[in-house]
Amino acid sequence: MDSFEFMSPTKFILDKDADKLCGREVKKFSDNVLFVHYGDKFTYDSGLHKRITDALADAGVAVWELPGVEPNPKVELVRKGISICRENQIGCVLAVGGGSVIDTAKAVAIGVKYEGDVWDFYSKKAVPQEALPIGTVMTLPATGSEGSNGSVLKNPETGESADVMADCLRPSFTLMNPELTLTIPKRQTVFGIIDMFSHVMERYFSSSKNTYLTDHMCEGVMKSILMNADALMKDLQDYNARAELMWTAIVAHNGLLATGRNQDWATHTIGAQLSAQYNCVHGATLSVLFPNWAKYVYRENLPRFVQFANRVFDVEIDLYDEERTALKGIEKLAEFFQSMGGPATLADLGINNDDEFRRMAEDACRFGNIGGLKSLNADDVEQIYRLAR
Repeated sequence: MDSFEFMSPTKFILDKDADKLCGREVKKFSDNVLFVHYGDKFTYDSGLHKRITDALADAGVAVWELPGVEPNPKVELVRKGISICRENQIGCVLAVGGGSVIDTAKAVAIGVKYEGDVWDFYSKKAVPQEALPIGTVMTLPATGSEGSNGSVLKNPETGESADVMADCLRPSFTLMNPELTLTIPKRQTVFGIIDMFSHVMERYFSSSKNTYLTDHMCEGVMKSILMNADALMKDLQDYNARAELMWTAIVAHNGLLATGRNQDWATHTIGAQLSAQYNCVHGATLSVLFPNWAKYVYRENLPRFVQFANRVFDVEIDLYDEERTALKGIEKLAEFFQSMGGPATLADLGINNDDEFRRMAEDACRFGNIGGLKSLNADDVEQIYRLAR
């Protein structure tokens, strides 16, 4: 086991009325809040917007709003939110939505406390030291941003999609009402499941030794996702499966599963270029790329991939040909994603031209080689894009 530091200060509440507690929780930090949300039809027609604003009003909290968050959230909206907070002495940011909303709120929270431009954090010119308190009402389990120390943004001016990591980005509280997820369409449900499964794999495929505890924790979480995914594909309104996956998304990405081990994250970095260049949905990029990344790197730690095949997908170990076992596990992974409707190739994402592969590969490696299991340079990344065609 490697040395580690782990901090998880977030207060988590799961309850059918958890969202109504937002006023009580925000009031602990400020009388003024920035309410960040999608501003879409569901937010208003479902009654969620009224539930949130009523709860905040009942607690005596004044509300300013920042609607309009999109998938692959943009830095321009963050800058607008920072201005609102500064002009109105806002002391807390409340995100109501999924990962894009939460990542936007996190960016606002660190930007308010910084004299320069918030994109400096994402371009690695600055490191966040402090942030406004952040609260979340989770409506779309997927990214795990409601429990993590990270945020991802897109900058249309530069064509970049980048992340920032700092413990001051961890939310102060997260409220989970599984009923808010019962109407999530199948497509979004599938991509959320792929995302959380991938978050576990980014930690599981590690070169660290003597990680028996976290190995079994990762395997247990992945097995749980398989079970609950099967339940939801049969009934999208299965409350218990929805509740389990709300919590799973957080456990998969709050850092607990990474304690004592190095992590990979190459696939997420490679996928971010597809989101930046083609505006691909994050979970869809992972569905295509993870099996192809695995095919490219599995020989780097064959026993790890054999263990994955056996313990997660119940593939019997072939003692005479362990490589066959590893490849069967990778095949089972691809089958799992595709059985739910996840795309298998870049062509399935509408990407039929490989002219951008080299540039995207170089952008993925602009800060150096990527990947913890196998160090990948731009040539390696380009080959993975080509495998995924």
